Amino acid sequence: MMPRNNTKPARLALSSGIVLTGDAFGAVGKGIISTGEVVFNTAMCGYQESLTDPSYMGQILIQTQPMIGNTGVNTIDTESSKVQVSGFGVHEYNSNWSNFRANNSLDEYLDQAGVLGISGIDTRSITRSLRSSGVVQGVLTDNSELTDLELVTMAQQVKSMSGQNLAQEAGRDSTLQWTENLGEWGGGNSSSLDEDHRPHVLVMDFGIKSNIARHLAAVGCDVEIIPQSTSADQIKQRIASSEVQGLFLSNGPGDPDAINQTIDMLKELIESPESENTPIYGICLGHQLLSLAIGAKTYKLPFGHRGANHPVHDLETGRVHITSQNHGFAVDQDSVIKAGGQVTHVHLNDGTVAGFRIPNKPVAAVQFHPEASPGPHDASYFFKEFADRIKSTLDDSIGI
Repeated sequence: MMPRNNTKPARLALSSGIVLTGDAFGAVGKGIISTGEVVFNTAMCGYQESLTDPSYMGQILIQTQPMIGNTGVNTIDTESSKVQVSGFGVHEYNSNWSNFRANNSLDEYLDQAGVLGISGIDTRSITRSLRSSGVVQGVLTDNSELTDLELVTMAQQVKSMSGQNLAQEAGRDSTLQWTENLGEWGGGNSSSLDEDHRPHVLVMDFGIKSNIARHLAAVGCDVEIIPQSTSADQIKQRIASSEVQGLFLSNGPGDPDAINQTIDMLKELIESPESENTPIYGICLGHQLLSLAIGAKTYKLPFGHRGANHPVHDLETGRVHITSQNHGFAVDQDSVIKAGGQVTHVHLNDGTVAGFRIPNKPVAAVQFHPEASPGPHDASYFFKEFADRIKSTLDDSIGI
């Protein structure tokens, strides 16, 4: 397939006053003015998974890998039903894509999604700036009628991610029975549960990546994805009737401290006798929400953790895992310990909390993404641990 001939200038203006000019690709010539927080991802592969990750909602993603587009896109490597980023910035866009699984170019994929990209910019310079000064707000457009000053002014008026409850927009508003598992990518993450007695697990959707649901299905769970508006009473009733044996909290975008209804709901579940023996696990935003529910605090990181090569120390086993991460907020370590949590994982680059559990309760969470996609599979054991915790709880209930 021949590349589209749509070369047109595009500009990325930052609230810091910097304006970068490059070549537009994707949804070119449609008058798009994309706004959002400008962040960078250091993964060397998996750009399609990143583009469709709902945790990137409201953000302009800069890819540090110099060449993007060379493997095209396909219908399988997606983490949601659409492209989630507000805009996409790369150093070099390769229109000559080639991969046996690909069926389209990244250019046409973004065009169909209505998302603008910019290539030919110094992504290393942007990354260095964000790492030294922190994330900034930005505007991306191929509209030539706006001046650089106008674009910078617009960028300065873009809302900060702090205080935004984007999860209510990213998550679904109805239930979904999930059936897909990891298929040929399952590897060693096999079921530890009786196939004839698969536990029914609720997954609360704040902007879930599909691979989280696939992993849960792969370890033997019947997965039902539920909206974040689901109340504690609704969940407790289903636990009491033995319909539900576990609750899993997904990833998602925005500020966890702004999701007050869910924080209160989780606090009620954790403290309630009806659900005290029900395993509750969380990933990324789910990790942050669980920490807030027990009385800990979260804070915004200067530039966040986004990539597929982040080293995490598992304090319980002593092992170091290379993990996939995508978050701009973190859990305050002193506050989670003061609240009665036990830190289980630490990010080795900056010492931030990468996981915790509540002693004597089946509650645990990790800040990284054990489902990877893209990224290494070092931490996929987290899903098996969840399944094993359910099995242990079920065995205890019948006296095994």
